[in-house]
Amino acid sequence: MKSPKRSRHRVSAALLSLAVLALPAPASAAPAEAPGAPGTGAAWTTGGKEGFGTSAGTASKVWFTLGQGINHEVYYPTVDVANVQDLQYVVSDGAGFTQLERDHTSKQVVLTDPRSLSYRQINTATNGRYRITKTHTTDPARATVLIQTRFEVLSGGPLQLYALYNPSLNNSGMGDTGATSGGQLVASDGPVSSALAASTGFTKLTSGYSGSASDGYLDLSGNHALDAQYDSASTAGNLVQLGQIPVSTDTTFTLALGFGGDRAAASANASASLAGGFAAADTAYRSGWDGYLDSLAAVPGSITGAGLTTQYNVALMTLKAHEDKTYLGANVASLTNPWGEAKNANGTGDCGYHAVWSRDLYQVSTAQIAAGDTAAANRSADYLFTVQQRPDGSFPQNTRLDGTNCWTSLQLDEVAFPIVLVWQLQRFDAAMWAKVKKSADFLVSRGPSTPQERWEENGGYSPSTIAAEIAGLICAADIAERNGDTASANTYRTTADQWQAQVTGWTFTTSGPLGDGRYFERVDGNGNPNDGQNIFLQNGGGNHDERAIVDAGFLELARLGVKPAADPDVAASLPEVDSTIKVTTPNGPMWYRYNHDGYGETASGGPYTGAGVGRLWPLLTGERGEYELANGRSASAHLATMAASANAGYLIPEQVWDRASTGGFTFGEGTGSATPLAWSMAQFVRLAHSIDAGAPVETPSVVKQRYANGCASVSAQFSVNATTTWGQNVFVVGDRPELGSWNPANAVPLSSANYPLWTGSVGLPKGTAFQYKYLRKEGSTITWESGGNRTATASGCTLALNDTWRP
Repeated sequence: MKSPKRSRHRVSAALLSLAVLALPAPASAAPAEAPGAPGTGAAWTTGGKEGFGTSAGTASKVWFTLGQGINHEVYYPTVDVANVQDLQYVVSDGAGFTQLERDHTSKQVVLTDPRSLSYRQINTATNGRYRITKTHTTDPARATVLIQTRFEVLSGGPLQLYALYNPSLNNSGMGDTGATSGGQLVASDGPVSSALAASTGFTKLTSGYSGSASDGYLDLSGNHALDAQYDSASTAGNLVQLGQIPVSTDTTFTLALGFGGDRAAASANASASLAGGFAAADTAYRSGWDGYLDSLAAVPGSITGAGLTTQYNVALMTLKAHEDKTYLGANVASLTNPWGEAKNANGTGDCGYHAVWSRDLYQVSTAQIAAGDTAAANRSADYLFTVQQRPDGSFPQNTRLDGTNCWTSLQLDEVAFPIVLVWQLQRFDAAMWAKVKKSADFLVSRGPSTPQERWEENGGYSPSTIAAEIAGLICAADIAERNGDTASANTYRTTADQWQAQVTGWTFTTSGPLGDGRYFERVDGNGNPNDGQNIFLQNGGGNHDERAIVDAGFLELARLGVKPAADPDVAASLPEVDSTIKVTTPNGPMWYRYNHDGYGETASGGPYTGAGVGRLWPLLTGERGEYELANGRSASAHLATMAASANAGYLIPEQVWDRASTGGFTFGEGTGSATPLAWSMAQFVRLAHSIDAGAPVETPSVVKQRYANGCASVSAQFSVNATTTWGQNVFVVGDRPELGSWNPANAVPLSSANYPLWTGSVGLPKGTAFQYKYLRKEGSTITWESGGNRTATASGCTLALNDTWRP
């Protein structure tokens, strides 16, 4: 691994001695070329960030992240290109110790401005010898990260201070070259270059290869002196750079990390930012974020009344900060790589979470709409339908910013949510309709079963996915009608009505092993929820009866307006969910994604590498809160729980530790997955506005009006599998006037659009028992199906009748 990762302090004494012995003797002139290329392998850092930032404007295309008391990944020129493994200080007394800041200090992180992504790290040596205080900002005018640093010797001075920089430029830790240039440490990998400079200048500089004889940190650790300095490392490899900073007992200086398309540009950015001074850059940085918050809607009363204004503001700034500044509207899921310390960083293949999911972008956009940033949501809608949408109308599982695939599956809720977003934004113009039609047609042709549901590991009939599909089709139907395409509108509504009527039959088991046996499954492989089919969880979770796996995804049926909030089947499923996947943490109740989930740290707390133990997700507390609101109950406790799960930097994690504190984690606090997760921050914002509104603000009214507001009549959806010859048509007739009162001349014609299925819908009074049969007409010839009359009762708002012609 690249220094100074966790493996750095585990280097054996023998290896360290060999490395020191291999170093050349001190020389009057620095050797030109560093030996030891390419060095040891590289990795990233933990996904549990404690702070992060970027300028609010678009001129400065650089993002920093903070964790473990140090700087983690830095992104430039886009939010999906990581360029730094870590940047930290090394302290030595020159005789008895050399310490990494990360490993030998107690740490505190502070948000220094409640209206800006401005963070300070305060690291105090565990041996009591020194304290390092770092305040972070980016230069709003250029691609430079600035770190104002105060180094204090608390006892036993003098001490020496070094900046240890581990570039991993252009998403790779194994392709970097570096050198000393003009008193700075410069590095390159393809189109990305960096330059590290200090306001005090450096007294010593060296570039080398991680874990090799030219590694400056290994040199320094050997005898607590930097004996060899290499001014060039021109073979691509795992570069590590070290610079000594002149300090006294109390020294304040600024470190600048500049980026550019080449070394000259990076160096110029670092130099210009230093010349402008930290104070000026920091003032402009804070002013930019303050202005952004001023442009939004008033802070909800649910927030101000609970003293959560800073948490709310950080959540909104986090959402904006995850939007790229070149590909406008493209928000990555997180500026992290979950469990990155266990991820190979030698190549560029791993997207981490710095990729764009249309589902996550929908969550972010609906929160921004609620908060008054409709401009951001419109940019995202444009990105989705311009960059991500495929020619057939589908959307990929996720992409890099330029639209190229990261992961390659298909999730039909991710095809549906962009349609819902467009409807919520009232984007009804003809150009947008042409794009929406492609996606709606794709849903009709491919749904309702999905190759993957929202947890991205299994496919089949998923309540959460089907809810999104139905909402998408009803929104598409409204847009179609506004554009004069009544045929498409009818197709979308008919399909949505059929799926709405059948979703319970596809996914609600009445023979399950949990509770009373009656509840929605997480996903069903074939639409028969009582056949006990096995499901293999694709994350090391094992093989199980699909009836035994539950999640809370069925709540999407209520939140999206596909079923009434008080739907009895939804309510009946809550006891099984709560008894199986709910945990009451010190911060409040939270839920697992589903039982037997393997996506999380191992049992001992080690990083997830393909199998582990799924942990609790705070965003699910927010989703439950929206459901409670829809039923007229309070969700204030859910909002408070989400806020309590945030760390000292006000960042809400993807997952929190689910049991008594162990393995380096705290019960109810974030893990090494993704912190912050944009979806988590968006859910917090949206729940706050929903509490003020008294109902979930994301619910599309056009969907709710059709399904969830109650119904005076029932839409009976007839579907019969019947083969015919040219000129023959199929009808349904019955004992009700709406069904022709058994008169073949008044029978209801069915559509052959999905031949051999003949389909149609008839409105019937709720609670009415009725009889019916199918008949075939060819000219004046009428052929009735055989057998007795079929019977049914009109219940619910829609009723699915799936039959086969009886010859």
